[in-house]
Amino acid sequence: MRLPQSDRFSRSFLTVVLVAASAWSAELDDRVTAAIGDIAPHPRLLMTASDEVRVREEIAVQETKDALFALIRKNANEILVQPPVVRKQEGKRLLSVSREALRRILCLAFVSRITGEAVYAERAIGEMVAAAAFSDWNPSHFLDVAEMTTALALGYDWLFPLLTPEQEAQIRRAIIEKGLDPSFTGKHGWVSGDNNWNQVCHGGLVLGALALLEREPERAVRVIARALEGLPCAMKEYQPDGVYVEGPSYWAYGTTYNILCIAALESALNMDFGLTEFPGFLETGAFPLYMTGPTGNHFSFSDCGSRSGCFPAMYWFARRLNDPGLLLFEHSWLQKTLLGEASSNDRFLPLVLLWWDGSVPGTPRQPLHWKGEGLNPVAVHRTSWTDPNAVFFAVKGGTPSANHGHMDIGSFILEADGVRWVLDIMGRGYGDLEARGMGIWNKSQDSDRWRIYRYHNRSHNTLTVNDQAQDVSGRASITAFGGEPDDAFTIIDMAPVYEGELAEARRGFFLLPDGRLWIQDELVCGNHAADVRWAMTTRADVTITGPGHAVLTEQGKRLLFELHAPAGAVVESFSTVTGNAWDLNDPEIKQVGFQVKLSKGESETLAVLLTPGSRENSSVGEVLMPPLEQWTDK
Repeated sequence: MRLPQSDRFSRSFLTVVLVAASAWSAELDDRVTAAIGDIAPHPRLLMTASDEVRVREEIAVQETKDALFALIRKNANEILVQPPVVRKQEGKRLLSVSREALRRILCLAFVSRITGEAVYAERAIGEMVAAAAFSDWNPSHFLDVAEMTTALALGYDWLFPLLTPEQEAQIRRAIIEKGLDPSFTGKHGWVSGDNNWNQVCHGGLVLGALALLEREPERAVRVIARALEGLPCAMKEYQPDGVYVEGPSYWAYGTTYNILCIAALESALNMDFGLTEFPGFLETGAFPLYMTGPTGNHFSFSDCGSRSGCFPAMYWFARRLNDPGLLLFEHSWLQKTLLGEASSNDRFLPLVLLWWDGSVPGTPRQPLHWKGEGLNPVAVHRTSWTDPNAVFFAVKGGTPSANHGHMDIGSFILEADGVRWVLDIMGRGYGDLEARGMGIWNKSQDSDRWRIYRYHNRSHNTLTVNDQAQDVSGRASITAFGGEPDDAFTIIDMAPVYEGELAEARRGFFLLPDGRLWIQDELVCGNHAADVRWAMTTRADVTITGPGHAVLTEQGKRLLFELHAPAGAVVESFSTVTGNAWDLNDPEIKQVGFQVKLSKGESETLAVLLTPGSRENSSVGEVLMPPLEQWTDK
């Protein structure tokens, strides 16, 4: 009989797995074998037959769900007239093809199940047959395999009764020979890695194994047991507060596949093996919410790109935690998607209809001021969740050597009056850099990665000392934090990433009660002189109005930049255009800041006040901030 939901691995067991996985492999095999003793019938992955009925009924009575389904059906109709995907690599990747196959198959199969119209199922099967005929799914870049396995697993499971014996055999063989079996050939770093590859590859392969359970039980046990050993290696990175080391975009990638794995285990085996109990995992449901500003855009630190749509995974968390406030910004993005103002090409978009319980998000219950610890600690402060003109800023510590890391330690973003004034210009595509032979995945101090402007601290809203790169072996921690309306601040110890240049480097951010932002750096020079460059990046027009003043203007709004210390420093505007062929230049992006010279052993304080235009008349006068060590005593 099927194991009850309460029969789960304990949190302590999963922790032990991290340090002694091999000793427990037999135990895992036994538990997985027992769990598959009474498997659910097809369709059993994510959306069961009863879920299908529920979703169909909700579409019929809920206006927004009806509109979303109409959009998904429109996408499916467009796919109907397109030829199936072909095996075409871009550099070393087949990933875009795998993702497009997944988008098409999930969209078509979903519409087929909701409408009962065979034309969508037939086209989805044609897509699966085409992908099954590929020579391989590019196992040298295993993300490609994982996403293609996910695509065929969902299509196979959801459309199983409609497959001919020949189609069933062809698709099943492809999942085995091009998906599952290559994962056991050679060594794969993702098996016990601590990044998104772990979650994507284990998640995709578990779906493949669950789809074929009756016919390939031994393979399924191996794949699932290995995932239960390996996933905690990545999931431990959520501890303790749910921060995703690689930033919000990669949160959406890795966490979505983590959820697919959990949801499929629950729908097929009625248990999650304790994965949702892992420390920090359920807490990470609020991470994208915290990272999103009033403009709807997130803090795009590390290799993250700009946001283009909603995160379907957030709907799973909101349902699981009974917390519709998590969807405050997701729902806005969903509305933009329905209006054609945001992309509707997210391959997991149909899952919003499965996971969303229909609740309309209100004001989030999460605090306005929040700090998340971990390898890449972050802190956020805002004046309101619901005011589109609220002041919002986010800062980060951490290390450049983190997965997908940049030299962005001490960097921050700022929004006010509906404008992102201080931005992270984000990374750039990998393919062109790899084609140039640049070793962008090497994290050593002299790596090619740090020759790229967008990865270097020069491009970020932090300090550059003697034109040197931040120390990749250093890690900056958040040493103090205040979360009260009149005492909202974050202090970061940045000295570890300026090893050899600065003896001490502490940076503090204080959100004044009137909405102005005070930034204070306290530096002690090392054993040789230092040229310190303070900079922040913006798309706004910059007008220098005096030696210590500048005005930023954008969208008819303005932000005042006031340099309060040191005396004699002069505000400047810096170009972000480089002469490097490999850099992605945007002449509309510039920096504003100043430069300071320090002598050996000299101590200096740098202080900047940023005032949003809407806060000018409400400001309470001159700001006199004490040393950082006294901030916690206020």
